[in-house]
Amino acid sequence: MAVTDGVWLITGAQTSGKSTVAELLARRFERGVHVRGGQFYRWAVAGWVHFDDRERPEEARRLLDLRYRLSALVADEYASAGFATIVQDNIYGNDVVRWLESVTARPRHLVVLRPRVDVVAARDEQRRRSTGKVAYRGGFTVAKNDADLATTPRQLGLWLDTSDQALEQTVMEVLTRRREAQIP
Repeated sequence: MAVTDGVWLITGAQTSGKSTVAELLARRFERGVHVRGGQFYRWAVAGWVHFDDRERPEEARRLLDLRYRLSALVADEYASAGFATIVQDNIYGNDVVRWLESVTARPRHLVVLRPRVDVVAARDEQRRRSTGKVAYRGGFTVAKNDADLATTPRQLGLWLDTSDQALEQTVMEVLTRRREAQIP
């Protein structure tokens, strides 16, 4: 079965709109799938070491790589079955390059959502008040997350400042500029 929409990676800081944009984008295709990369660690009921564990950094890195490999494998499987597959996760820096290289389906797309730091902080505060969900705590700040995201190679994919966009506007811009999102 021919795949015309391939695999999309939507990345960005927490509260940048990745989940909703990925879901809305997947729904735009006749056959669309939204893969939430963070689910792969949530399925482990014991023993998962998170990326920020300073006591076991090698194990944390190994498991983060596992999470990324699993999302790439799932994306390839759905794409080979004829689904446009939108993977949403916090993948930054050279990990984005490795993730894209591990995906065999074509075409591959990258969309980086990067609203301004003040906008992300306001969204986080609004989400915290409405749902109690906390994305930033301890030494992990919106500014630190944005700096980590900025390590992603800028020449890759479509980078969007979504500070002043409604979610549906972002999806329309992604679809309109899809060629810019495509990875050669």
